[in-house]
Amino acid sequence: MSADEQLARLAEDVGLLSEFKDMQGVVHVATPETQRALIEAEGLTARSAAQVAEARAALLNEKRCMALPRDTVVCAGQPASLNVKVPLEWTLLSENEEDILASGQADERLDLPSLSSGVYPLHLKTAKGIQEATVLAAPKRTPQLNEVGRAEKNWGVMAALYGVHSSANQSFGSYKDLAALAEVVGREGAGFLGLNPVHALGWAAGDVISPYSPTHRGFLNADHIAPMDGTTDSSQIDGALIDYKKHRQWQRPCLEAEFEAFVAAKGSSDNSGFVSFCAGAGLPLDEFARFEALSMRLGSDCRTWHQDAPSAAVPANELAFHKWLQWRADEQLAEAQTKAKASGMPLGLYLDLAVGARLGGAESWGPHSAAAENVSLGAPPDHLSPAGQMWQLAPLSSRKLKSSRYQALRFVLARTMRHCSILRIDHALGLNRSFWIPENGIPGGYMRQPFESLTAVIAIEAERAGTVIIGEDLGLVPKGFREAMAAKGFYGYSVLQYEKDPMGNFLKPEKIRAQSLACFGTHDTPTLAGFWQGKDIAWWRKLGWIDDKTAAQATDRRASEKRDLAGIPAPASLPGLATAGVRDTIHAKLAATPAAMVAVQLDDVLGVEEAQNLPGTTDAHPNWRRRAPRSVPELTQHQTLKKTAQLMAKTGRAPKA
Repeated sequence: MSADEQLARLAEDVGLLSEFKDMQGVVHVATPETQRALIEAEGLTARSAAQVAEARAALLNEKRCMALPRDTVVCAGQPASLNVKVPLEWTLLSENEEDILASGQADERLDLPSLSSGVYPLHLKTAKGIQEATVLAAPKRTPQLNEVGRAEKNWGVMAALYGVHSSANQSFGSYKDLAALAEVVGREGAGFLGLNPVHALGWAAGDVISPYSPTHRGFLNADHIAPMDGTTDSSQIDGALIDYKKHRQWQRPCLEAEFEAFVAAKGSSDNSGFVSFCAGAGLPLDEFARFEALSMRLGSDCRTWHQDAPSAAVPANELAFHKWLQWRADEQLAEAQTKAKASGMPLGLYLDLAVGARLGGAESWGPHSAAAENVSLGAPPDHLSPAGQMWQLAPLSSRKLKSSRYQALRFVLARTMRHCSILRIDHALGLNRSFWIPENGIPGGYMRQPFESLTAVIAIEAERAGTVIIGEDLGLVPKGFREAMAAKGFYGYSVLQYEKDPMGNFLKPEKIRAQSLACFGTHDTPTLAGFWQGKDIAWWRKLGWIDDKTAAQATDRRASEKRDLAGIPAPASLPGLATAGVRDTIHAKLAATPAAMVAVQLDDVLGVEEAQNLPGTTDAHPNWRRRAPRSVPELTQHQTLKKTAQLMAKTGRAPKA
């Protein structure tokens, strides 16, 4: 076997797809440079032919010697019988490894007892030594809407938390503003309130503002904490765009003063809640606080830190401050969920799990990180971004996840599900395969992921939290992926703008998937008003992604799409703007679909024209900076919101008492 063949085989062994087809049907073959880079991203050395041969031999030997696969997924609540390759002694431990649940000997079959949902270490002793495997006892499916939300169908409102504002806060949306907004939409009959990710961006994040570029997904964004002193931030009252720097300059001194007061009153009853929170978050919180404190000295990207940084001394009060921030954020988010449900929402908050944490952030730092090395998540060219995307997010290494029994992922999931009844998993295709791009500019490729194990882990955590799971399944979807996800209880994501038949025509409402959340658009697509005016086409042309001819063709095609969506046949003229009638027609179509959940964008209710984000851009488009044109108090009597609620109620989507 030649050196190139050995390299290709090793790349296949670690999960690299040898080729993929983009949305234009062009086949991209993984080059040797891509193979080498993605092999090394998984922690193997492949710089020479000898290293490639050695790494492949080690993998093959490991596979031959393992009496069982490293991961075994079984059905929770049912005994299971596993085939073993060689005679062995086995011991099954509890999740915390403190108790022996079962043990025995096996020649050909290893019989496991019925297990409650969880992730269990399985120790194996063979003639060749000690091995360790993982048993993932998963429920047959994730929680369903009728189990959590008391109804087969529901609807809700989607909002960008950073853009929410009130009379007490005219700058940047806080968790208290979230609670107030939840009460407003809950009283109108919404079953849930969805929002962008609220993961931690980091105290030293600097110019980072994207909610999809967190430093750690298991912790919360401190920018959304509402100070307790009741002061009003009116620094941006006249601005349509949010100035994050001004917000932080006002908010952070308030929080620092609060922490000082908290420390001074250390003997108060408030301290018990803080101590309990820290104990519950455990070692990951310790490591996160340490990262945050070090980042204030060394910068927010740990890839630039000196080698001795992990052992550097950090004052105890600095560690306590960053833990305290997380406690404050957690308390306020919990209160928002409590008020959401008290308002009549059966589901309350719908949170969003970002596809990854940013490169050099807290989630990819420390001995317990499961991040792959020197690569970024991204996407090849598609309908969201013709130029393709490099997200600057760290993928999780399959090898590291398996060797740690998925602890890093389980922590992120459990912490995110604490205060929500619906969790949307961004870019759920990554559970099957994810697009990795080397940081050195070499072309990327698709890496296979342990789909059965990952979905089992999600189902385990979702059952414990009582959380409905939505898998955002847009883009280049592998054949059978949506069906496999649905069989495991996941809800799909049906975006009306993209729901078309093979001829390019929009699907009739009754053809939308029942086991899905249906919506007109997302944070990455044009709003209803922007779609009508072709704002996305104009931006693509402005940025040079398409030429004049292509833009003209897209505009002509958009006119046909508008007629189809709004039910305006030719030769009747199309209104220049998305009228109330157009909006209500489209929302009524959504309401009439079989989809279990329907989401209406607050931006569409308020007639906003510009999108929250334009994929593939950072500064060229004002991403993540648009304030809502109406405050929370102004929404209490907003007629469009009331009309939308009425449309939803007519189709049986009103929540049941």
